[in-house]
Amino acid sequence: MFSWNRTVLASALLLLIGALWLCREKRVIAQSMPVDPVVDDGGKMITDGRQIFRFDTFGDESFWGDKLKLHQAVEGSKLGGVGSGLSPRTALSLGLKVDADVVPSSLAGQIKSGQLDLTDPANTLALLKLKAIVGVTGIFDGSGELTSIGIQCALCHSTVDDSFLPGIGKRRDGWPNRDLDIGKIVNLAPDVRAIAEALAVDQPTVRTVLSSWGPGKFDAELLLDGKAVNPNTGMSAATLIPPAFGLAGVNLHTWTGWGSVPYWNAFVAIIEMHGKGRFFDSRLKDPRFPIAIRNGFDDIRIDADDDQVTKKLPALHYYQMSLKAPKPPDGSFDKAASDRGDKLFSGKADCNRCHSEPLWTEPGWNMHSPASICVDRFQADRAPDGAYRTAPLAGLFAHQKGGFFHDGRFATLMDVVNHYDTCFGLGLTGGEKNDLVQYLLSL
Repeated sequence: MFSWNRTVLASALLLLIGALWLCREKRVIAQSMPVDPVVDDGGKMITDGRQIFRFDTFGDESFWGDKLKLHQAVEGSKLGGVGSGLSPRTALSLGLKVDADVVPSSLAGQIKSGQLDLTDPANTLALLKLKAIVGVTGIFDGSGELTSIGIQCALCHSTVDDSFLPGIGKRRDGWPNRDLDIGKIVNLAPDVRAIAEALAVDQPTVRTVLSSWGPGKFDAELLLDGKAVNPNTGMSAATLIPPAFGLAGVNLHTWTGWGSVPYWNAFVAIIEMHGKGRFFDSRLKDPRFPIAIRNGFDDIRIDADDDQVTKKLPALHYYQMSLKAPKPPDGSFDKAASDRGDKLFSGKADCNRCHSEPLWTEPGWNMHSPASICVDRFQADRAPDGAYRTAPLAGLFAHQKGGFFHDGRFATLMDVVNHYDTCFGLGLTGGEKNDLVQYLLSL
């Protein structure tokens, strides 16, 4: 027995020594391998870009806070502002989202149990201090007073998974916030004179236009051409907030093909968010853009030391390119019907002609004239090329709310299929149309 135990012990020691030697060799090899600077820099760019996407205001608090005084409407008269204030309940009803990961467990428990007063604007300020409201930054002084407010990319292009409560959960960067009523939120500001002066209209007119947008929509061209209504449909000129995921390899970013992702990042950060940075686009001298001409948007100059946008564009672009389109959850579509729809997509329906797999848009110049897709010209003519982009389809299930096409004119995917069936004379049967819808939901 003693001899056997000694043999087992010796074997165990040999195994231990071998394992230690192997670990040492792996460390030596790892230490001797050169660090790939491209991979190393790529990781840093993504990390920096996420921070910019989620938290950088680009200095826009000088507009939203200092000029529009939006922060005063948030705090309310009881806390030194104006009006009734923005309670957490109202904030959620306007589509603002809360990042549950940064809410302390004690506060989370109060929310869950109903002990936290969701009608008190003071609790909105507490969430702002935690940086918990997605896409919104409160600027506080040393005494804890809210002195200004700024917004980030994440305001429109992130949502949450509702895993804690509706409107509260883990961040979903790149998902369009189709609950967000931007117009109503801006309308809370006690002073919209800065917008009125840019448009050369009065403040009541500005507020009427903002109220017309509705949830999930924003009019990026309003500050270029001043048009508020599509005369062909009678609908607001605002367009749906598009997803910011699944754009790697995709040529143009916006509904009407203004430019690439970094172009639009600069455009939005400076002209729409009112951040502080350099922007140039000679196309904005076109007479179609009288508001842009009057405000000098074609060539916005700023001292390089004061530019809070340009140096951040590379990392922001890098991060956005890393955002893959989400996969639809199991059971969210009919698998057998989807398989049949897959064949139709590349066959009888000929969808793949424009929505080329796996980009789901054309490699190259992915633009089409309004007539070629049987849509009116209004929104296309508000952009330089007078055309519409072939929208990528990956992750389509994630942005069904608000409808489809640039302005949400088609309420359902079946409406979209019916439109193209008529436009192109496809002759699809009812069953084939349903199969196509199920395939689109599977992407």
